[in-house]
Amino acid sequence: MNQQVFLAKQVRENEGPAAKRCGVTLYELMERAGQATYQHLLNYFPDAKKFVVLTGVGNNAGDGYVVARLAKHAGMQVTVIAAKPEQPLKGDALTAQQAWLELGGTITADLSSIKTADIIIDGLLGTGIQSEVREPFAQLIEAANESQVPVVAIDLPSGINADTGVVQGVAIKAALTVTFVGIKQGLVTGQGRAHTGELEFADLAIQDAFLQLTTPTAELINYKALSRLPKRDNNSHKTSHGKLLCIGGNAGTAGAIRLTAEAALRTGAGMVKVYTHSSSILPVSIGRPEIMVTDTHLISALEWASCIAIGPGLGQDAWSETTFETVMQYCFTNNKPLVIDADALNLIAQHASSFPLANTVITPHPGEAARLLNCRANDIEENRFHAVKQLARSYTTTCVLKGAGSLIADKNQTWVCTDGNPALAVGGSGDVLTGIIAALIAQGLTTQQAACLGVCLHAKAGDIAAECDGERGMLPSDLFAIVRELVN
Repeated sequence: MNQQVFLAKQVRENEGPAAKRCGVTLYELMERAGQATYQHLLNYFPDAKKFVVLTGVGNNAGDGYVVARLAKHAGMQVTVIAAKPEQPLKGDALTAQQAWLELGGTITADLSSIKTADIIIDGLLGTGIQSEVREPFAQLIEAANESQVPVVAIDLPSGINADTGVVQGVAIKAALTVTFVGIKQGLVTGQGRAHTGELEFADLAIQDAFLQLTTPTAELINYKALSRLPKRDNNSHKTSHGKLLCIGGNAGTAGAIRLTAEAALRTGAGMVKVYTHSSSILPVSIGRPEIMVTDTHLISALEWASCIAIGPGLGQDAWSETTFETVMQYCFTNNKPLVIDADALNLIAQHASSFPLANTVITPHPGEAARLLNCRANDIEENRFHAVKQLARSYTTTCVLKGAGSLIADKNQTWVCTDGNPALAVGGSGDVLTGIIAALIAQGLTTQQAACLGVCLHAKAGDIAAECDGERGMLPSDLFAIVRELVN
């Protein structure tokens, strides 16, 4: 089954009713959450003997006390540090705390054991936090982060906004997060993804009942789970696999459109032609004779193509403007599928969307997205889910919002790619992605299928490249051979 993500409020409001339908008390749910955390913790950190459990004042603390009790019971050395030891707990959290005390456990406010721990369990703040993290919580979070000891976060790293993934002042940088009932959408994109570490999901055996009560906000996708391209017919020929026209490469930026074109060939497009600035003809074609190149007869090139990619290296001068307007007008009139990236997105922003973008994929990074929505890049990163949906609706398009945990949305649905790593954060990486998506459309996928598969292909190729050679110094062209292997 595909994994899905939810808003914190959806989980909070529906976990009780779902548990009730399953004949499970909320305290039993807390026990299961603690057990799931403890089990995953042992799988990831089998040698940990000295445990430090950080607890707050809510149900998250209750889960923490369950973990502390299980670890002590198993003979581990366990220290519980409470953020507010003087504040009495309530309800199920209190029950869990009492069970810990009955086992002979103690509670301290002294932070010295953090430095010597093998593992820290974060049970400080739950999904309810909406404002900046206050003291004494901030101090405990900073102490845990500075200790260099691996942290296991219960449900989500304390200080992360569960819905947006934004760090609220300060947040735990976890090595592992075990989240319950429904995956919180803030854990899978932007800063939230960076702070979550490895993500494990425990449905606490109430999944079916929970899913009957609420609808997910997005679906998690990765290369492994997506369906592959169909096997090719023996009697197919080059035009069976699409004719792609790549447009861009102004004076001095030929490399960008060359990356797009070559990525498209490696993804299996049958024929690839580049329409570029006259000064870029030589740099585009040199060393890659399979790419056809032209600087004239744009309309006939557009008529020839079954799909068009525009933007990499396009620039924003008179040549760019004229080219852009011709292409947009032609594709709109003839409903040709179009992938729009880079400077073409900036030109759309300037034209205040005089072109309806049906049958298109746009691939903005946060800066381009901000120009399209007329806001700041920070506003985009503060709520990536909202931004990608807004872009898809405002421009009636399929939108890929690039970044950690790239998001894809059309007017009906949102997807999150769980593949990918920081090696992909390098100039030219997006040009390769544009070529991959356009080649998939040329081979017969819909814009939505091509966007989802293209993003996961690109991200997975980045993961394989980083595994072999590390995250620093990867060139976007290093992905070509890997993408070719993956599409086959």
